[in-house]
Amino acid sequence: MNTTESVEEAVDVLQKLGLNGYEARCFVGLSRLSTGTAKKLGEITEVPRTRVYDAIRVLEAQGLVEIQHSSPQQFRAVSLAEAMETLHSQHEARIDRLQDALEPLETVAPDDGSPVEEVWAMTGRDPIGSRTTHVISKATDEVVFVVGDESLLTPELLACLNGLDPAVDLFVGALTESLQSEVQGAVPEAETFVPGVEWLFGDEDKTAISRLLLVDRSTVLVSSVMPGSRDEQAVFGTGFGNGLVVIARRLMAHGLLGNRDSEP
Repeated sequence: MNTTESVEEAVDVLQKLGLNGYEARCFVGLSRLSTGTAKKLGEITEVPRTRVYDAIRVLEAQGLVEIQHSSPQQFRAVSLAEAMETLHSQHEARIDRLQDALEPLETVAPDDGSPVEEVWAMTGRDPIGSRTTHVISKATDEVVFVVGDESLLTPELLACLNGLDPAVDLFVGALTESLQSEVQGAVPEAETFVPGVEWLFGDEDKTAISRLLLVDRSTVLVSSVMPGSRDEQAVFGTGFGNGLVVIARRLMAHGLLGNRDSEP
């Protein structure tokens, strides 16, 4: 990644963290200077000089920039470590505020009072990974998880699997014996197996199943990886009578766990 690309990447991330475009560009610009005036900063960032002062005031208030009241004024960014700590604290504080605001909200029940059996679509490895660990952590009886891609064995996932209550039956399938050995070493309490449905997981040049998860026989998550882009997409279903869940249970029973009966 060259300098221009790095600058644009940093500006993009800072904007996602809440800064506007001018503020982000001024902070990145000052990060490249030991000190700078509004004129110098405007030159390297292409931010209008009058807007530099506005941006600096905001950055100073957030603890990201310091001002020397000389003539002309000099600006400098705080150290990278200090800036990252400040941004991290601000980000955590916003998440805590959001949680405090959302937790008290009352859930609106379905008008007919019927049990909810639903299927939802998801996109992106990070949110799918988060949903995977969240669902696994809520298991009370059984977890069956088939790994189609070794890169899924993230520290977060392994910690989640190892943190399950001992009363929860844990089965982890791996496509190859070498991956099975890796899982055995990383999750010693799991019963590991090599599934007999390799055709589900495709080839590198075809859309392939990435992960297949069944929790307590009533919640299922199935994801696939698109060839070329490596983008991950998933469907997530709940409800014992949900068609997707029923198919997953039968697939687990007859294709993955041999003659083990996953149906009641």
